[in-house]
Amino acid sequence: MLKTLAAKHRSTVSAMARKYRAKISTPDGPRTCYEASVPRAGRKPLVGRFGEIPLKRQKKAVLQDRPVVRPVARKELITRLRMGRCELCEQKDQVEVHQVRKLADLTEPGQPQPPWAQHMAKKRRKTLVVCPRCHEDIHTGQPTALLTE
Repeated sequence: MLKTLAAKHRSTVSAMARKYRAKISTPDGPRTCYEASVPRAGRKPLVGRFGEIPLKRQKKAVLQDRPVVRPVARKELITRLRMGRCELCEQKDQVEVHQVRKLADLTEPGQPQPPWAQHMAKKRRKTLVVCPRCHEDIHTGQPTALLTE
């Protein structure tokens, strides 16, 4: 802290220590700390202290271990993958993920969108969980099975 202040004010660490040193009284007795205060009109001054709290062992302290915080629910993509259902043909089987870099890539001017691209654009998703057959059809440009809704 003193080094930061010295660099900010283009001074030395010892000069900052002299400027901000303060003696305060605590329940453990008087302590030397560093204090900066900003006077305010009509209110108490704003005071910041460093070194006020003694770093000594509390022999009678009771430690309470906090329960382990479970992670939040699974990501939506993981849930869709674990269902094992193709989002195009609704077939329950082994699934793969088809992904595009950005949703704007789905709309090419002058060309109609294939059903899989319409599905992704409608749901505003860059990923699509599909069976291997539908995934192959997407990459070869073949028409995929119709969506069942």
